[in-house]
Amino acid sequence: MPVYNLKINGTSYNIKAEQDTPLLWVLRDYLDMVGTKYGCGIGQCGACTVHVDGSATRSCLLQVSMVEDMEITTIEGLSKNTLHPVQEAWKEIDVPQCGYCQTGQIMSATAFLSQNKNPNKTEIRDAMSGNICRCASYNRIEKAVELAASKLS
Repeated sequence: MPVYNLKINGTSYNIKAEQDTPLLWVLRDYLDMVGTKYGCGIGQCGACTVHVDGSATRSCLLQVSMVEDMEITTIEGLSKNTLHPVQEAWKEIDVPQCGYCQTGQIMSATAFLSQNKNPNKTEIRDAMSGNICRCASYNRIEKAVELAASKLS
């Protein structure tokens, strides 16, 4: 079985896995980073979103062989000692109901806000449209992204 060098949350890991093992399973099963959630397994719900070289990416679709030596950030690595402004906004707005999709929502929002510091409502809706929330917390998600944008600017 091949060994892959993965850089996750600033730490290097040598992972022994089949080349087609999804990054999601490496994170959850090999490294016990369970903040990244399994939702649909086909890249449509967004629950498994992580950052790969700063871009929001569906980890269920990425084979471990595709991400060697790339910078991977999970929800566990988003902030070190204090909450990221997006996490602060999520907490202030009290976004989650069940919470299952929220890590993917937060990872999508942080990647989006790193590219667009002053988004309007339409841009926020478009950016977040790839993340499904079964509890339909979309209005609170939008408000939290707006609040996070104000915190970041």
